[in-house]
Order: sequence, then structure tokens, then C-alpha cells
Amino acid sequence: MITVIIAGGSGTRLWPLSTPNKPKQLLALSSTRTMVQQAYDRAARLGEIVYIVTEASHSDELREQLPELPDEAFLIEPGRRGTAHCIIFALDYIARNHDLNEPVAFIHSDHNVRDLNGFARSFHTAARISEENKEIVLIGIEPTFPSTGFGYIERDGVIDESAGVYNVQSFKEKPDYETALRYVASGDYLWNCGYFVGSVNTFLGEMKQSAPELQANYEKLASIDVHGSDRYNQAYLELDNQVIDVALIEKAQKLAVVSASFDWMDIGNFKDLHDVVPKDEQGNYFHGENVHTIEVESVYVRNEEPKKPVAVIGLDNVVVVNTPDGILVARKDVSAKCGDVAKKLQE
Repeated sequence: MITVIIAGGSGTRLWPLSTPNKPKQLLALSSTRTMVQQAYDRAARLGEIVYIVTEASHSDELREQLPELPDEAFLIEPGRRGTAHCIIFALDYIARNHDLNEPVAFIHSDHNVRDLNGFARSFHTAARISEENKEIVLIGIEPTFPSTGFGYIERDGVIDESAGVYNVQSFKEKPDYETALRYVASGDYLWNCGYFVGSVNTFLGEMKQSAPELQANYEKLASIDVHGSDRYNQAYLELDNQVIDVALIEKAQKLAVVSASFDWMDIGNFKDLHDVVPKDEQGNYFHGENVHTIEVESVYVRNEEPKKPVAVIGLDNVVVVNTPDGILVARKDVSAKCGDVAKKLQE
């Protein structure tokens, strides 16, 4: 199996810890290894061939963080054009250099997964089903709570019950809380974590049936002699910004989904991050030097400027982050709104 790690985050959701110059995939958040290094650790369990797709501004640091990979493993987008075009960019490179029927797994660089063996089992199952049925196979996560922040996959019809493989019935956008409660209670829905497995030929076959515009964009790129040449990059920059779910997956004629046999979290805000890091008996997490607290509970405190003291007194359920790029103080349950602040600062 070939694995492609999508590493193109823009660095807004964990501001001021992550920034456009240092998005979260380049940070060590839940372990001593950075998020993209952990993604590589998972990818290495799936097969020997691993590619990283990223935007040019982060390519040098990614190379520094992943010295195990050869230079040609880094596929550099000349500019961000959404996950749909990021994926056909990678598929075109793979088509030029590998067997068109080899399964390709697309994973993300900023997810938190602890069970590497379960991760590998689920993806090898997805690859087997994709090869047997000639269809794109997704990985879905059994929901552990009624999340309103994730999309859902409705499953219907068993393909391989012992392996947890089902037909995909429909996709649901991020629901309100009452709807999410119904989804979880029914047992028919999985969280959509954006993982896909299929060969180049499988993806092209589905594009031909369901997404002719995306197929035309793929063929436009494939017709250019050299992947990554100036002419190629210019053609890529002329493409619009599209999300793979909307451009292809939700239109697909036939899909399967594997119910994941591993833990998973998309660290999309500081509450998510606090959930996955080790905490003390009071539910507190402290990182960095010169942090001083009195009577705090369930707080996330991080200081990236060791010469500056950070003090938190008599608070609970808060996140306090001090970095050279800014200071964040927020209730954990609304900390996702720091992305709105980051976008305003970028403007």
C-alpha cells in the first residue's frame, strides 16, 4: 500500500500556538514527536512507500522533521487548491511512478491516534475491500459522544461483518445536538474522519462516473510532461478550490466504509487538545517553564516564553497560552473561536 499524508494546514484553529508559519502539524502537541512525525509513524505501518503533500512554504521544515524520507517523497503544491485537487495532484504523481492498481491510503497530518496496530489493521482491511470490489473505501470512527463538530457517515448493508465493513448509505453534515444524539443512539452512523483508500484506477473510475469536472482537471495535469514543472505548476494554480468530500466522495456511486478499530481525535481546538494530553489529578495540564498556578482545576496552561512568568489563579475550565505571537485566555468550551481571531489577524 502507498500512503499519502496530507499536510497543508493553515494554522488558525490553535492560535497562538499554531500560526500560518508554524501550523499544528509541525508542532509537538500530544507527545514529544510533532503531529506530522506521528502521522509518519502511522503511515510506516501501512507500507514502505510514503508521500507528503504540502504547500511550498512548509516544505523545508517538513524535510527537516522527516529526514527518513527521500526528497522525492515530498510533493509540493505551488499553492493551496483544496483537498480535491491536492488528492489528484498526488494521484497523478503516483500514476507516473507506480502500479495503477496499487491501493493508495490518504491520511491527515494533524490527527491524534494512539493505537498504531489498530490503525494498520483498519487500513489493510480497507485496502483489501477496495481491491476486491474496485471501489473507494472510507474509514469511519465509532462515535463516543454526540459531536456537532464532525460530519457523519450513514452505513447500511454489511459487506464483511467480522471485519466491520459496510456499504455507505449517505453523508450527513455537522448536525445540531439533537440530531447528533439520534445518530449516536441509532448505531448506524460513524464519524467521517476524511480517510480514503483506493487505487489510481479506482479513483479515476469513480471520477469518470461521478465527478467529470475533477476528472478533466486530473487529465489536464496528467497531460503535462513533467510533474512539478513550471508549466505544471501554472496549470495547477489555475484550478479552483474544492473539497474532496463535495467534489467526489458525496457524489460517488458506490462506497464502502470500515468501522475503525483504533482511537481517533481531530485536534481542532484546545478542548480537544486538553482531552488527549496527560493531566494531573485535578485535570490540569502545564507545559513550559515559569508557569505558576494556585487553586486551578481542569486548565490547559502553556508558556512558550520561559523568561516571562505566567500565573493562573482560582480558575477552572480555561486555556491559557502564551507565545511570542500572542496570548490566549479562553473558556475551553469556546476556545474554538480563537480561529476567528486568527483569521482577523491574518486579514
